[in-house]
Amino acid sequence: MTLQTDGSTETNPYRLPRGVLPTRYDIIIEPDLDGARFIGEVEISAAVQAPVDSVTMNAADLECSAATLRQGDTAVAAEVSFDPDTERMTLRPSDGSRLEPGDLQIRCAFAGVLNDQLRGFYRSTFVDDAGETHTIATTQFESTNARRAFPCFDEPDFKAVFGVTMIVPADLMAVSCGEVVSSEILADGRRRDTFADTMLMSTYLMAFIVGDLEATEPADVGGVPLRIVHVRGKSALTEFGLEAGAFALAWLVDYYGIGYPGTKVDLIAVPDFAFGAMENMGAITFRETLLLADPQKATTAELLRIVDVVAHELAHMWFGNLVTMDWWNGIWLKEAFATFMQVATTDAFRPEWKRWDEFSIERGAAFDVDALSTTRPVEYEVVSPADAEGMYDVLTYEKGAAVVRMLEQYLGADRFAAGVGHYLEQHSYANTTTTDLWDALETSSGEPVRSVMDGWIFTGGYPIVSVEPHRDGLRVAQHRFLYGGGPSAEADRSEAEIWSVPVMVRARLASGSTVERRLLLTDDSAVVDLGGPVEWTVVNSGGHGYYRVRYSADLLAAVSRQALEVLEPIERYGLVDDTYAAVVAGDASAAEFIGLVTDLGSETDLHVWQRMIGGLKGLHAIAEPDGRDALAVLIRDLATTALGVLGFEPQPGEPDLDRELRGVLFEAAGGRGRDELVRARARELFETAIDSSAAVEPNLAAAAVQVAAAAGDETDYERMLELYRSADTPQSELRYLQSLLLFEDLELFERTLELFAAEVRTQNAPYLLGAAMTHLDHGPVAWAFIRNRWSELTDRFPQNSIPRMAGGIRALHTRELAREVEAFFSEHEVPQGGLTVAQHIEKMWVNVRLREREGARIG
Repeated sequence: MTLQTDGSTETNPYRLPRGVLPTRYDIIIEPDLDGARFIGEVEISAAVQAPVDSVTMNAADLECSAATLRQGDTAVAAEVSFDPDTERMTLRPSDGSRLEPGDLQIRCAFAGVLNDQLRGFYRSTFVDDAGETHTIATTQFESTNARRAFPCFDEPDFKAVFGVTMIVPADLMAVSCGEVVSSEILADGRRRDTFADTMLMSTYLMAFIVGDLEATEPADVGGVPLRIVHVRGKSALTEFGLEAGAFALAWLVDYYGIGYPGTKVDLIAVPDFAFGAMENMGAITFRETLLLADPQKATTAELLRIVDVVAHELAHMWFGNLVTMDWWNGIWLKEAFATFMQVATTDAFRPEWKRWDEFSIERGAAFDVDALSTTRPVEYEVVSPADAEGMYDVLTYEKGAAVVRMLEQYLGADRFAAGVGHYLEQHSYANTTTTDLWDALETSSGEPVRSVMDGWIFTGGYPIVSVEPHRDGLRVAQHRFLYGGGPSAEADRSEAEIWSVPVMVRARLASGSTVERRLLLTDDSAVVDLGGPVEWTVVNSGGHGYYRVRYSADLLAAVSRQALEVLEPIERYGLVDDTYAAVVAGDASAAEFIGLVTDLGSETDLHVWQRMIGGLKGLHAIAEPDGRDALAVLIRDLATTALGVLGFEPQPGEPDLDRELRGVLFEAAGGRGRDELVRARARELFETAIDSSAAVEPNLAAAAVQVAAAAGDETDYERMLELYRSADTPQSELRYLQSLLLFEDLELFERTLELFAAEVRTQNAPYLLGAAMTHLDHGPVAWAFIRNRWSELTDRFPQNSIPRMAGGIRALHTRELAREVEAFFSEHEVPQGGLTVAQHIEKMWVNVRLREREGARIG
């Protein structure tokens, strides 16, 4: 955060005055794709609240001219001044007159550059089948980038109606939030498209796109037309996304109990896009890989991700667009809820995917950050645009969604849904704060939601619930779970935060009966009366609580022995995840985790296996050479044994998750496990998969690519590089690109780093460079590359991606390197992600201490 204020608009230099309120924008925009520029005009209808000498708006990277202010029949030219630090533009009547309360018309001409930073109004390019490059002009306005496309009141509570007109080349397609209501060819041959007015909404939800695009025939979803818009030539990849979009829109209308607030839905695949997708009202933009796919070639995980992202953005049409947070500190209100809704929608779309179990893995990423002393509350003060950018992380999305899910399970799904509907109806077309949501849920449920939830939203961190046997059942206690502090010492673990923890318990009593209890733990400890001593128990029954559990030795042994028989898969996942977290924190040994995983060798659930293998790979990375060899043998033996039970070859009609599990096990056995038979089979599958006349089950094909790369030579590298450049689906392109990171040869690895820095799209390159630092042998080489090219890379890449690129330092684990990294970032500020980088650095030191504590003992 850049500075502290009292939270009011008056004391925050980045906030606009409230003396002039916009009600309507009429925008004319003319992009010049060849010249990478645009010009335009905006007329803003506004209401002056009290006499003022000037109007202050937002504008950045724009040239503004011909500004006028009109009240009634009097129009006055306006002097224009800019404050680039706060991205504000002030219009002052040139004759020195004052603006009186009442209606005001603001006019301004503007011009700007179609930038390459993937924000504001920017350029995206693609190459068609004939090798010709085409340019698209598209927008990304969240959080504070509408001001880079047209002068505006660029804060979420300044809601207005938007009318858009685009003047574009006649052979290109233009898209905006409303449907086209008129289209005419001008004398110069260009086309003028006028779009229907939007609903009352915030500036960050506006969008306009133009390029060599085409659209599917619309699907009718309860009277709402829904299309997929894409670059010309990719219509064959739209069927699955269209199916997912139609299902999600209908399901969400039913869940919310409120009709879709717009008039049409366009899902737009953009070749260059900094985020995953963006919920522009009625004109939702996506990365191509998250919308376009061939279901016959995509893995289960890739298809699930498409449904997730489509559902997430459509969920925003109500939660975010219809009802909007008052200011950026409340980003979690829309993002956490949309994340919760995406999981619920995908679970309804394909129940067999067990989407809520999958969410446990994503929640784990939030646990990992929230166990650091540098964590933050889900909601905290946002002052500047850079602060707002820093809010887009796993705490906003995954932690926020996890505590919402925990609340839903505690209240009951029906009472929770009723509260959400009440909230949306009460605040439609308006702005809200977190307490408005709690009030609606309290009204519907009769429960003290605010007192329960405030601690989870306004306090960083989370508890670990310790469980001890008691003559009447169990004694449970809570304290904050922390990994530890900086390089010199462990963090103080005596912090006394107390949460209201919805504890769900299931237990087998010594008498032989099984009982369930629900407890709201509001003190540091409590006794759960189960009617007698227990034989075994599972705390966090159902697996939806946002807390970890640590059992006493006897209780842990009892539940571990019977885990495959008495625990649901999501509960077994929690047992494995909590145990690994205890190892990282120094509260358990690596041997304990390895013992638990070995006991679960007969596991059949995908998500439990993913966590088991993930933990073993984490220990393998920090182990000394002998320990690495021993863990490689263990990974190989566990994975090949499980593959033998599941079957090495896909079977007709088998569940999707079994197919995905086969890929996970195959990659583990042939990758870290270095199994020669699996590696030979991977090469056969790789050769077959790239022959278009043959088909390999997609999950197995994707795993084969990874294994072939891990064991590959220069010839294999050249082939995968060519496959990346000639890929026929977005998923295949990314799959082959990521495989280049797995080659063990140092020269090939260094070629890959250069490729990422120079050729790869900037939407992907920063993330891939971050991933390069996780390479088992060459992570320090990747760090040195980023360090030495820092200025070049940060100039080229989108600013929001820089903290993500830095995230790879978490995998580094030597004290000397950690000191170097820490010193580097003390001299190289990342304004839009300072707190995120601090979290990366702290987790790096946690990894250093884990290696020093366990590295020599493993194996």
